[in-house]
Amino acid sequence: MIDLYTFTTPNGRKVSIALEELGLPYNVHVVDITKGDQFKPEFLAINPNNKIPAIVDPQGPGGKPFSVFESGAILLYLAEKTGKLLPKDPRARTEAIQWLMFQMSGVGPMLGQLNHFKRFAKEQIPYAIERYSQESARILGVLDKHLAQHEFLAPEYSVADIATYPWLVGTGQYYPEMLQPVPNVRRWLDTVGARPAVQRGMKVPESR
Repeated sequence: MIDLYTFTTPNGRKVSIALEELGLPYNVHVVDITKGDQFKPEFLAINPNNKIPAIVDPQGPGGKPFSVFESGAILLYLAEKTGKLLPKDPRARTEAIQWLMFQMSGVGPMLGQLNHFKRFAKEQIPYAIERYSQESARILGVLDKHLAQHEFLAPEYSVADIATYPWLVGTGQYYPEMLQPVPNVRRWLDTVGARPAVQRGMKVPESR
């Protein structure tokens, strides 16, 4: 069974959704980042960058235990391990990877900074809020334009959708007004959110 080290964040949700979609058995280890669990030596031995999520696969390459950190790398590792959630066709496969990278470099960082400066920063900084609000709206527009012509981010449901979904669910929860101008994103959220594996993965670790 794969050991999943996670917490209740969008990045953590990515991996639990993928594991549920793939039907891989896994144990959940809660790393409570609000209490500093990510700095404990036993976790740093798995992820020296002290961030969740991380996994340890006891049956890694060569049949030996293998640890992986960074959510995008974990998604690609699990997809390669199982032959699922990445298209086989080279063009479609690259499309899935490029949208995964778009999430990693754009969706997550920009929405994350927006959330930080609007909800958690000790001081309200108008410039930062405006900057990240505008960039987040631009990114949502990019997604909406693409999803107007496609059911999923890649030609088929893939790791790209899994990576992006938890972040946009949070956006809809805390900033519903940002989703009003992007109807295709809202349609996609409904489609992905209706998948049973997604619903189960979104409940981890609370349900464990």
